[in-house]
Amino acid sequence: MASIVSMAVPQDAAVAHRRSEARIAWMLVMPAMTLLFLFVLLPVASVIVLGFTNFELGYGKFRFVGFENYAHLVTDRTFRKSLWNTTVYTAIVAPISILLGLGIAILIESETKARSFFRTAYFLPVASLIVAMATVWQYMFHPTIGPLNALLALVGLPGPNWLGSSGTVLYSLSIIGVWQSAGFNMVLFLAGLTAIPRELYAAAEVDGARSSLDRFLLVTWPMLGPTTLFVITISITNSVKVFETVKTLTEGGPNKASEVLLFTIYQEGFVYLRVGYASAMTVVFLLILVVLMFLQYRVLDRRVHYT
Repeated sequence: MASIVSMAVPQDAAVAHRRSEARIAWMLVMPAMTLLFLFVLLPVASVIVLGFTNFELGYGKFRFVGFENYAHLVTDRTFRKSLWNTTVYTAIVAPISILLGLGIAILIESETKARSFFRTAYFLPVASLIVAMATVWQYMFHPTIGPLNALLALVGLPGPNWLGSSGTVLYSLSIIGVWQSAGFNMVLFLAGLTAIPRELYAAAEVDGARSSLDRFLLVTWPMLGPTTLFVITISITNSVKVFETVKTLTEGGPNKASEVLLFTIYQEGFVYLRVGYASAMTVVFLLILVVLMFLQYRVLDRRVHYT
């Protein structure tokens, strides 16, 4: 009997110890869970609910309208135009900034003396506020006194009205987007390049990879697979979320040629005060981001594991 009691006491102590650890774990994780609920889950749920209403800011009464807001999105020319502009902007900025970031990272990695200087110089656009740089870009793209048109005039080409023409404004904003994103992608690729073991390059050279291109295709590119997946995801997401350059430089003009999704949502919610309709747009915007991330991880992650 005494032996049974002595065995039961350690078991009870172990159970009490596990319960105490569980309570401590819940106490530690509770602040993060509370903040996640208050600032992420609750706002998302509120947006989803408001998307089914005709709520307008400043009016006390509103009613549920079902899928009326979403049905209106299908026929809304402004929404379709902003969706197309966002697609074009992302298709330009994301791949060019990824390729530039990779190329700059490889060049900086091969540099030994001024590596820190070039790394800082190329990262400066990421740390710069576009609102503060708006004056500089307006000067760069100015149709009469801007340096871009001055360079074109030197070779006898007419300079366009970069930010004032419907045909060039989106491409002008894309140039700024590439300028902003390339430095951030460079830092990510530099981290991936640093993690590649140097022994792999020596082994590849022994196997016959003499040129830099051979070493890149045999070693660098396959080893950068996870980093490339992350960079692609971040670049596409940031491109879809473009807002500051449009708001600061063009206000969506001329003739909505530069209006993008986030700017349209801002206009509907904070200018026209149609919060219910803006919430429906926001839900569609979130769904687009979720679908893009899902496709990237399903398609690209398979290729990374395959290689």
